[in-house]
Amino acid sequence: MPPRSGSTSTHHRRTPPPSGELALIQRIRLRAGAKPSKTLRLGIGDDCAILAPTPGAEVVVTTDFSLENRHFTRSHHSPKAIGHRILARGLSDLAAMGATPMVAFLSLALPRSLATDSRWLDGLLEGFSALAKRTKTPLAGGDTSESPGDFALADIVLLGQAKAGTAMRRTGARVGDSLYVTGSLGGAAAELKDVLAGKKISSRGLHPHLFPEPRLAAGKALRERGLATACMDLSDGVSTDLAHLCEASGVGAEVELALLPLHPLALRKAQPLQLALHGGEDYELLFTARPGTKLPAKLGGVPVTRIGRIVRVRKDQPLVSSVGTDGKREPLLRGGWEHLR
Repeated sequence: MPPRSGSTSTHHRRTPPPSGELALIQRIRLRAGAKPSKTLRLGIGDDCAILAPTPGAEVVVTTDFSLENRHFTRSHHSPKAIGHRILARGLSDLAAMGATPMVAFLSLALPRSLATDSRWLDGLLEGFSALAKRTKTPLAGGDTSESPGDFALADIVLLGQAKAGTAMRRTGARVGDSLYVTGSLGGAAAELKDVLAGKKISSRGLHPHLFPEPRLAAGKALRERGLATACMDLSDGVSTDLAHLCEASGVGAEVELALLPLHPLALRKAQPLQLALHGGEDYELLFTARPGTKLPAKLGGVPVTRIGRIVRVRKDQPLVSSVGTDGKREPLLRGGWEHLR
């Protein structure tokens, strides 16, 4: 017999499917949640995650905002590219320290229209999860909220680890050191120009803006082999990031323009040098090494190129200078991205 009105019997009753934030969390957990491992003892599903760093290692932490209409747009970036970029930005910071990723924490503030758009959300999680799986960066938790407006916000927190006392920093550059970069420059800025212009982007090949590759293997090799005296990632452009490194180390720098490794996409544009110097979002590594240090042609499968040298800071000289093919020196002013400027 069916239960009487008001009965507390649960016979034949079905638990309603989760909705709202619960449905969003369940989707994230199913698509990107990580299983327990040696490092991750407890992940999504409790009040806190439980981690177990490798004995003798130090934990390094970084965080990055990704804001709609600042770091991505729904009209120009696919959900998959957005998800990839959210994670790649933070992984590049770990690479600059030479750290190995441990776990990621992803917090999302979404307008209701996106939180209930399974196609968009699945695309974002697909892009995030593919890079997470490839770099062994499990998603251990995060937070979800409804955005107060119609814009999406993602915040990524990444934990990595490195042998105690070995993590690379920006503060070790010394006068006489050589200056290097991994990979090539200007490609991300060049591809962004095409994206914003609405040009059709080929599905083949590498995409330095849409799907940047954090240089984790190169950073780890630099750290483990003790090759770099200072290191940081190139997120805001050579002109801006190199100035940050010089300020941290109390030195100046000269960049030889003829040595800059230009990305093929940049070479197709007008003023490729400007894209390489100021474009930003290349997510390559910028590092210094002692004179006479023998560096391999590649690190972690990525080419390494010497682009200049570290010099003494002088009151009558700019912090960073460029040297043209004619030997003429000019101030290299910060032309990369800087928030709130």
